[in-house]
Amino acid sequence: MESIVGIFNSLTDAKRGAAILESLGIPRKRISVVAPGTSEADVEKHVFTTETEQPGMGSALGATVGGAMGVAGGFSAGAAAASILVPGVGPVLAFGIIGAALLGTGGAAAGSLAGEALEAGIYRGLPHDELFVYEDALRRGRSVVIALADDEEAAQKARAELLHAGAESVDTARHEWWIGLRDAEAEHYTKQGGDFKVDEANYRLGFESALHPLRRNQQYETVAADLHERYGSASATAAFRFGYERGQQYQTYIRQSYKKAA
Repeated sequence: MESIVGIFNSLTDAKRGAAILESLGIPRKRISVVAPGTSEADVEKHVFTTETEQPGMGSALGATVGGAMGVAGGFSAGAAAASILVPGVGPVLAFGIIGAALLGTGGAAAGSLAGEALEAGIYRGLPHDELFVYEDALRRGRSVVIALADDEEAAQKARAELLHAGAESVDTARHEWWIGLRDAEAEHYTKQGGDFKVDEANYRLGFESALHPLRRNQQYETVAADLHERYGSASATAAFRFGYERGQQYQTYIRQSYKKAA
């Protein structure tokens, strides 16, 4: 399966984008919307309960990290929703199993939905390498649509429709994220005696590789074999290793900054 991602300035626009994807024939279970800053008021606004649930259940469970909250309104009526506390981001409302499986690191609902994604064969198709881009968008108050198409042709058509609907592509968001960090990273690397103009590609590759959810808080030596398998000889360069170590520091800084602000 091929991933489709669109980053929107509002939850309303993101849900409209998700509806467009569904109209293109992408199954609802393969479409998810994640939005930042979920409070109990947000839960009441965007989530309603099924007939088998008691009134107010959405609000009650919305205060519980990972709580199951019935079904989502708008495009995703009938889709599961979960409130997830994402380290370094804060509370996030995830509509659909993809968002919960990708972002959820704990909680009954997140775990259940991740298991459902695994059983449906969806989990392997999730774009884990880009997770840090989605997290950055959520920290900036933006909402993200994530979906999976059967093939690249369908994915390209879906991406084009999202862009037409006002979405920013993940490639653009990723580029802007790096531009925001680039000057500081260039200065740091230069002070270490490196030539950033020459080594930027490998440095950035190492930096981003450290942000993969399976490598966070993992020292370079611990995952060296995995990095070599994934990135080849580039992972053995000094620039890659410097970038990897800085990526780990960046992740720590983001999480600590969130704790101070909370």
